[in-house]
Amino acid sequence: MVQNYGLGRGLSSLIPKKKLDSKKKEPISSNKDEKISKFGSRDFQSVKNIDEEIGQKVYEINVNKILTNPYQPRINFDKNKLAELSDSIKTHGIIQPLIVSKKGEEFELVAGERRLQAAKSAEMEKVPVIIKKVDNKEKLELAIIENIQRHDLNPIEEAKAYHNLIDKFKMSQEEVAKKMGKSRSTIANKIRLLNLSIDAVKALNEDKITEGHAKAILSLENKEKQKALLELILKNQLTVRQTENKIKEVLVRSHKRQTVVDPKIKDLEDRFSLSLGAKVKVKKVGGKGGRIMIDYYSEEELSEIIQKIEN
Repeated sequence: MVQNYGLGRGLSSLIPKKKLDSKKKEPISSNKDEKISKFGSRDFQSVKNIDEEIGQKVYEINVNKILTNPYQPRINFDKNKLAELSDSIKTHGIIQPLIVSKKGEEFELVAGERRLQAAKSAEMEKVPVIIKKVDNKEKLELAIIENIQRHDLNPIEEAKAYHNLIDKFKMSQEEVAKKMGKSRSTIANKIRLLNLSIDAVKALNEDKITEGHAKAILSLENKEKQKALLELILKNQLTVRQTENKIKEVLVRSHKRQTVVDPKIKDLEDRFSLSLGAKVKVKKVGGKGGRIMIDYYSEEELSEIIQKIEN
């Protein structure tokens, strides 16, 4: 079982632990004339010592003073769901405060993109916020956690977000896995989705294929075969299981065209694959020599293979 290191408490850890007064538990009203929120929050302009209270209070901030999170991993927002959320906010107010950080005289959003957009649509002038001191890496981490907890990211957005943590902030796949409460293999498999063709990415984003289909397509190394398989899936509405069966047929036909595999070589390949945790191919060349080929899909995976070989 994978230990949940950060996902379950990622956003909740930002909310003040201090209990609200029983008279202040109601959500914030959308009444534009109301100066003090029912959360018991205060307008930022009336607070002199805000730096001493960062992360401890809920404030009301003008929506026009909140800048978009530059590290927001989510690109696509469902308009119908936003409209539903906007209607709910008009009726019940915003139940959960947004998370922001100070940026000069303004604020930068850390978590709560949908709530902010819906509040603007509901014509609210102010929204409840908690102000936190966070660096750029934390902004990306928290934005990913928020979206994953709400199942808001599509697979490609999630893959790009993990890749950004590794590429921009020099985190290892293991570190990302711990932060997100996932296994390292899950992170690696997500990132592999970025190797899909443009057509496959489009089909995945438009829900024409599932992540299971995408992983099946990537199991074929030949790009032309990948393209042909995608077309077959879309044309015949193949399930993931049917797609996997088609791949087996392709591999079997390909295998029959090749020379019969030496059982000893096959045994070596299986032992190597088991020891290294990667696909290994052993090929004889000439009389007594040959080649050992090891497949890997990321720098992190390569480092792990090298470490296992050195040990």
